[in-house]
Amino acid sequence: MKLGRIAALFILAVSVAACGGGPTSQVVPGKKVALLLPESAPARYESQDLPLFRTKLQALCADCTVLYQNAGGDAATQRSQADAVIAAGANVLVLDPVDPSAGFAIASTAASHHVPVVAYDRLVMNVSSVRYYVGFDDAAIGTLQGTALLAALKGSHPAVVMLNGDPADRDATALKKAVHTVIDGKVVVAREFDTPASSSDAAQAEMTQALTGLSGKVDGVYAANDEMASGALAAIKAAKLTTTPPITGGDSELGAVQRIVAGDQYMTVYRPVRQEAEAAAQLAYDLAYGVGVAPAVTGGNTMDNGAVQVPAVLVQPVAVTRRTVLSTVIADGFWTRAQICTADYAAACRAAGLS
Repeated sequence: MKLGRIAALFILAVSVAACGGGPTSQVVPGKKVALLLPESAPARYESQDLPLFRTKLQALCADCTVLYQNAGGDAATQRSQADAVIAAGANVLVLDPVDPSAGFAIASTAASHHVPVVAYDRLVMNVSSVRYYVGFDDAAIGTLQGTALLAALKGSHPAVVMLNGDPADRDATALKKAVHTVIDGKVVVAREFDTPASSSDAAQAEMTQALTGLSGKVDGVYAANDEMASGALAAIKAAKLTTTPPITGGDSELGAVQRIVAGDQYMTVYRPVRQEAEAAAQLAYDLAYGVGVAPAVTGGNTMDNGAVQVPAVLVQPVAVTRRTVLSTVIADGFWTRAQICTADYAAACRAAGLS
């Protein structure tokens, strides 16, 4: 009787172990997801995108690993980083390319190793193996910028300087087209520049040139991003204009939000990075584990990368002005009151009702 009971218990223990419930069950390791970001500026990549992506992925899969790399603005470095994470066993590649065209080589290498690629924030061009694109609707961003600029301008056919960004940047080209659609015929484009590298220094030089040629008579400035907005403002301050014309921007960088609160920049564009990063993490998880992605996730949106129509999750941007700082970037936790309202901006924050 006693031996029979022991035998029964032994059989039960073996059965439980075989079903995965015992200490000898085989544990399936978590997947590895590579996140390759292009640069450290704008600051949002490491302060926002990375932690939001990592938190969402680990909420979906506690034992998944994020293989993170930042290329520091160098396409060759990014390619080496991609090779390294693929060699390390990445199951999915989430790629924000330094150069959307050079990203072709990374996506092709990933495909040869059967690693699916999610293009993040910038579309990877001319390659058919990109499974999804997650980013912002650039046409909507340009429309927001152009509409805000018109709202800030006064008088008939005001003179505007345009700082469009790097002509090699596909996103900057899309913004330029969208802005022109809004403002053409309603303003005089007195000077227009395609700013190399979309940099602050280049924008400052271009704005200085424009101010000299126009004898300081500028009613508004279209700057495609906050880096260029800061350069434009530096040139305007150096020229000692009586009033600062309204300046647009993009990216909702901390310095830009502070300039908006202080009245030195009219607007920026808030890209809800949480939505973007979490959508990318969800797609990466689904691809890593072979989970089917519902068509509703993309809403039928696609982006043409020159080779295929890539299914796209397009996050809608929001305009940020002095009146909406509280309801946008602060409400979403993108920036806190403490981060914005430093000693230099304390008085401006009080005037804006932020402190």
